[in-house]
Amino acid sequence: MNLLDLVSGPVGQQLIGGLSNQTGASDSSVSSAVSLALPFLLSQMNKNASTPEGAANLDKALNDHPGSVLNNIDGLLNSGNMADGLGILGHVFGDKQNQVAQNIGKQSGLSTGNVLQILATLAPIVMGFLGKQKQSNNIDQNGISGLLGGLLGGMQQTNGTELSMIEKMLDSNGDGSIMDEAMDLGSKLLGGFFKK
Repeated sequence: MNLLDLVSGPVGQQLIGGLSNQTGASDSSVSSAVSLALPFLLSQMNKNASTPEGAANLDKALNDHPGSVLNNIDGLLNSGNMADGLGILGHVFGDKQNQVAQNIGKQSGLSTGNVLQILATLAPIVMGFLGKQKQSNNIDQNGISGLLGGLLGGMQQTNGTELSMIEKMLDSNGDGSIMDEAMDLGSKLLGGFFKK
């Protein structure tokens, strides 16, 4: 099972429904936020893992996320504890996490707080999926970037131009000018997968 299979199935529907209930937002708004957040998370993780130190740090973090969360989405949603997710976001995006949330919020119509809640819930799920893949395929830190690159490559069959737009946004000063293109990528990849 790849990540798209995961989020297009019962886990994705459960996640969207739960986040919609928590935030009071529509399923379509939550879906828009998730569909953009996922490529952002994977792209930035891949960028971070491109250095030996970054790959080692991510490898260590994945050892703490063996995938059990995938079998307990309700528990994650109902716990109300976002500490793990916020910690992951801090490692992935650094001081850009609020900027990312603000721009996703502009496109999805959600508040920055709601987007941060969605990101903080999505992050452990992504880490759990990656941790499970690492464990089942015996991937060490030298293979982390390959794992992420394979997932990103499977999500799109382009030359990477759209993903570089995401990276450009992460490196920008937050004017959000390329968020339409990034949202197009997110919608193209996942837009139809979260609709019940």
